[in-house]
Amino acid sequence: MKLLRHLDELARIIDTGGSHFQTRTLGEVACQGQRMPIQVVTLGNPDPLVPAVGFFGGFHGLELIGAEVVLAYLRNLATRLRWDTTLHRQLETVRLVFMPLVNPGGMLRGTRANPNGVDLMRNGPVESAERVPWLVGGQRISPNLPWYRGQPGRPMEAENQAVCAVVASELLGRRFSVAVDCHSGFGVNDRIWFPYAHTRRPIEHLAEMHALRDLLQETLCNYRYIFEPQSSQYLAHGDLWDHLYMGSQRDGHVFLPITLEMGSWTWVKKNPRQFFSLLGIFNPLIQHRQLRVLRRHLPLLEFIVRAACSHLAWLPSPAEREEHRQRALARWYPELPLDAWS
Repeated sequence: MKLLRHLDELARIIDTGGSHFQTRTLGEVACQGQRMPIQVVTLGNPDPLVPAVGFFGGFHGLELIGAEVVLAYLRNLATRLRWDTTLHRQLETVRLVFMPLVNPGGMLRGTRANPNGVDLMRNGPVESAERVPWLVGGQRISPNLPWYRGQPGRPMEAENQAVCAVVASELLGRRFSVAVDCHSGFGVNDRIWFPYAHTRRPIEHLAEMHALRDLLQETLCNYRYIFEPQSSQYLAHGDLWDHLYMGSQRDGHVFLPITLEMGSWTWVKKNPRQFFSLLGIFNPLIQHRQLRVLRRHLPLLEFIVRAACSHLAWLPSPAEREEHRQRALARWYPELPLDAWS
């Protein structure tokens, strides 16, 4: 029977982490005669007064490298916990949450969608009032076509319900939290996207997102990430992070969901034969390139954790928010009407 090797890898990492890791199974997905768990791994300080970072991968079953980046960082933490006293002190000040295999059924089948044919990133209860590109922006015609949203009026898919439950319980109750969702398959550049996907209007925490962008540029100056709202590329219905961000608005609370969109076309350019493989379009198939991708992006995940731990040192003060907002509007929304913020 075909098994999902990533589940075995996650089990080994959990075993390495031992008592430092808390693991929960949030549900199961039936696929090809198997029932595969949807799992979350947490570590660090559970006190709701400390910040939290959530790492998510495998929303799209074809994009294995996204799950592998999250697994690689979790493995890094598990091995360091044996000896790294600095990491132990850091974990006293932050909560870390991992869902590396959100869509195990899609990963097993080698499809973007889950076993029901639903694209999990088009399945949220968010409808765009603006013009959305046909198909890629989400469609309800058929699960046999890509970007299927699911039937109208139906609950979200079990995988998304699990993600929403984890975000609600582990991230949204805190005064500061970040979610990092790892994907691949968009162009030649590595991009970091933030909401919104359903509208070209800016988010409420635009100033905070811009401050995080500046901090990233200063800290990882040798890494060329294009940091931008997803709406600058295309609009879509049903984006799950739009849904979760819109439900996060509380006085004094800051929730910053970002998506790492790794530029997979670079791998195809270096090895054109990958174009003839469905997995090759979205993943580096040669081992040394895969290892290079993991090494490249692990500093980003570590940066996000450190930024969360030290968020009070860089979040803009009330006096600084307007400056960051104006700079962000000039950078990301140059054609937006002046009254669009209100």
